[in-house]
Amino acid sequence: MTRHFTLAGAIVSLACLAMPAVAEEHTIGAIFPLSGTNAVYGDVFMSGADLAVEHINADGVLSGPLSIAYEDSQALPQPAVVAMTKLVNVTGVPYTLSAFTGVSKAISTLATRNSVVGVNGGGVGPDLAELGDYFWNVIPLANLEMRAVVPFLVEERGLKSFALVYVDDPLGDAMHEELETILPEVGGELVDSFSVPTTAQQFSGVAAQVRASGADVVYVASYGNQQLQIVKQLRDNGVDAQLVAYSGYAVPDALALPESEGMIITGQGVDFDSEDAVTKRFVEDYTAKFDRAPTAYNVNYYNAVLVYGALAAAIEAEGGEVTGEALLEARRATESFDLVGGTVSFQDNGTLLFPIQVKEIRDGAAHALTSVTFD
Repeated sequence: MTRHFTLAGAIVSLACLAMPAVAEEHTIGAIFPLSGTNAVYGDVFMSGADLAVEHINADGVLSGPLSIAYEDSQALPQPAVVAMTKLVNVTGVPYTLSAFTGVSKAISTLATRNSVVGVNGGGVGPDLAELGDYFWNVIPLANLEMRAVVPFLVEERGLKSFALVYVDDPLGDAMHEELETILPEVGGELVDSFSVPTTAQQFSGVAAQVRASGADVVYVASYGNQQLQIVKQLRDNGVDAQLVAYSGYAVPDALALPESEGMIITGQGVDFDSEDAVTKRFVEDYTAKFDRAPTAYNVNYYNAVLVYGALAAAIEAEGGEVTGEALLEARRATESFDLVGGTVSFQDNGTLLFPIQVKEIRDGAAHALTSVTFD
């Protein structure tokens, strides 16, 4: 059996149930960086997830109230494993939100072993699509981002020589491998690459080597404060090449950095002007609540929570218990979901497909240059 989810449909289905005398509370987990140098991401992720909880509860989608148990990963694998262990063994969640490539890979084994669904909306390492049936992605992964921007730079802008500055972790390693694969396919060349430790903040030496490489393009594959320091110090040390980054750069602090002016970044394409009911409600309520326009990261975690609401409502409508196994089965039986950005479907590997936008940073905001769709 296949089905299509809409929020209105979930409410109607639930209304037809013989409700239990005591409504069942729903708790899902979230492992976000709530402290440390990457805590800014935690705030961004939480704002989208919390708004989805408000909407699901306001609409009475589930038999009882939904809440999120937040745990701090510091964007590091070891604290994330401790957090996941607590969520699985103490809190007893069937569904957990995750972020960052290294963190997601670290918790995926626990997710599979305990039949708990893990959902990533922030990490983009290509191998996140290979972590098993219980690990899903509501974000396009970096291989698609690179396959959108590299041909654009080589073919449309005539920029053929690339240097890469990448963090020494699973994300950076995957991006390095992907860039080495893509460039020869489109007539480009990786002239040099520079791996930096995750804790590094001084990059004048790297900047000097990048400048000496003569690259047309410098791709920055890092995150948090480190990526800001890389960009700033590249410019401060005379690197005038085209700077490029992936969707992890699309955070307020990075966009506002003067040295970011003219950078090209990529990210999933979301039509925030769409008139579909889900997108319109999200944009209006997010803007009113937080006094700023939403970004793709806000969308991802809103959508991730909305997916839980959809699947849990379907399970309850059939009189079932909401477990990780049941959520996986329900997802496989659901052909498509109406989420922010339109009607979307999961691939067999548990990853949602979205178009990728290539954008340019101007005056502190990212402006779309082109959009690339993948099948």
